[in-house]
Amino acid sequence: MTRTSRKGTHRSKRKRITLVLAPVVAAGVAVPLMFQAGAATPSEVSKDCAQDAAGLENCEFVDVQFKRNNLGPNKRVSLPSDNCGSTTAVEKNFAVAASVVRSITLEDGFVAAADSKLGNSFFEIGAKFNTTELTLERDDTGTEFSFSRTDKVQPDHIGFFMWSEKRTDVSGFLRATYKEEQKGQKVFFSPSEGGTSVHVFYPQLLKNGTPDGRLWLRNVKCGTPQANGVLNSTKSLRAEPGFGEGGDNVTDIEIPQSEIPAP
Repeated sequence: MTRTSRKGTHRSKRKRITLVLAPVVAAGVAVPLMFQAGAATPSEVSKDCAQDAAGLENCEFVDVQFKRNNLGPNKRVSLPSDNCGSTTAVEKNFAVAASVVRSITLEDGFVAAADSKLGNSFFEIGAKFNTTELTLERDDTGTEFSFSRTDKVQPDHIGFFMWSEKRTDVSGFLRATYKEEQKGQKVFFSPSEGGTSVHVFYPQLLKNGTPDGRLWLRNVKCGTPQANGVLNSTKSLRAEPGFGEGGDNVTDIEIPQSEIPAP
């Protein structure tokens, strides 16, 4: 009976030792996993790249896919001419001006300066997509056109010019390399490796340097919400519908690209 009691006590001690050690081993495995999970977030990478942070060794835009002839926002590029109350069409003189510039869309709205590491990367990517038919506006200096022309404004309408630039949409992701390890690694991606949510829009230019795009004369019926909205706004801040999308009270007439003078 005495021997049986001793054996039982010995086993009990071994079991207790085993139970105490098991959580320690598990914790030793979990620590490195938690350590790696604390790496820089995509938004932090995006911000560092956009601000050309001192801790960066390099930051580059990696293109994944592209689409040519992507139409940009619809912009009003002349002051409206009022022919309200008239029963006849009237010839009006318009001063038309528009500019195009490379634009960048990062996750959190930052735009990289042209002289930053990231800005230089955008320039190099733009060079990659140049063709013999057209070139791309690769930096943030921009190009423009401005001219005067005479066109008819319909009876009881207001008239003005609209413009939508053609651009090449190159989408991809950011790859940031840090000078020092950030919680176990030096290279990070935003939003992720192979992602396509970073967009760079390169305006397309014709051989003569004129921005490629669509220019049209828009006539809007007086007394309508559309006409009142245009007349009450002093700048092109309103979201305007695209060509042929204005509805029954709107008439659009496209101007041939050949009639847009070179800058």
